[in-house]
Amino acid sequence: MGTVRELSRDDPALSSAESFAANVICAAQPIVMRGLGAHLPAVTAGTPSPAAALGYIQTFDCGQRPEVFHASADAAGRYFYNGDLSGFNFERETLPLSSAFARMLRQASGEESGTTYVGSLLASHYLPGFAEANRLPVVPSEVAARLWIGNGSHVACHYDAYENIACVLAGSRRFTLYPPDAIGDLYVGPIDHTMAGQPVSMAAADPEKPAYPRFAAARQRALVVNLAPGDALFLPKLWWHQVEADAPVNVMLNYWWDATAIGPDAPMLSMLHAMITIAERPAAERDAFRAFFDHFVFRPDGHPLAHLPQERRGVLGSLRGGGYGQIRAMILRALRGG
Repeated sequence: MGTVRELSRDDPALSSAESFAANVICAAQPIVMRGLGAHLPAVTAGTPSPAAALGYIQTFDCGQRPEVFHASADAAGRYFYNGDLSGFNFERETLPLSSAFARMLRQASGEESGTTYVGSLLASHYLPGFAEANRLPVVPSEVAARLWIGNGSHVACHYDAYENIACVLAGSRRFTLYPPDAIGDLYVGPIDHTMAGQPVSMAAADPEKPAYPRFAAARQRALVVNLAPGDALFLPKLWWHQVEADAPVNVMLNYWWDATAIGPDAPMLSMLHAMITIAERPAAERDAFRAFFDHFVFRPDGHPLAHLPQERRGVLGSLRGGGYGQIRAMILRALRGG
């Protein structure tokens, strides 16, 4: 397994959101940022104990009831499908944060069995004021903060469709990363029956299973990152990551945003539409469409209409200008049958 490039917190690339976008995001490679969040109040407040870490967070609690995962001791903190993929090996319930935190502490001390996990907790909704008090300089001010809080856990290998910054506030996190082009070796699970929105790698959860022989190739390309409180990781969109939290109580802050979008539409929507319009056509026809996608979308040879004067390229002349809206309108009319 390989390692990930690291930057210290005083690196000029981490001085502002603009510098981060130009020097890190554009490179589209994972980066570890040691101590980037060491100054955050949530890190210093949580240093004495798990109870102190959760106590600080609870000072922002406005009483909303989030969805909480609970797994039995048999799951050993591995949140995943059940044996026949018909459901999951954990239960969901809505609880006040105070009740969820109290249970986590009982489980951390051994007073109660099992594990509890609260994921993707939108700070602005559940913990107003937390994000403003615990901001990272590399994140644009409009990007929402989320929290991931729980006992020891093992979150299945998945990808995010957005740029991702994850910063440990308490406990620890171990990320195992695979590049986007490892997807064929990861044996992806269902795309519409997921634990938390994104499909997961079945092979990473059961690497010795004979049904996943190609996973050995992905394993050779894996990158491992260990994060302590204050450490942060940048993940470009579509990088696969398995996340393990080893401490009795763990807290992580994260931000998702599409840093390179030129409009409101998500690339994944295009892929979903291509699945139903192209994926099961004859192989020769798929090859033909692949050539068109390469030419117009992936552009290995540059702009597809570079041979025409700029003013004669029509909607492809400037997608960032009027072309974007015009093509979007064409798509919407076609989908409505107009």
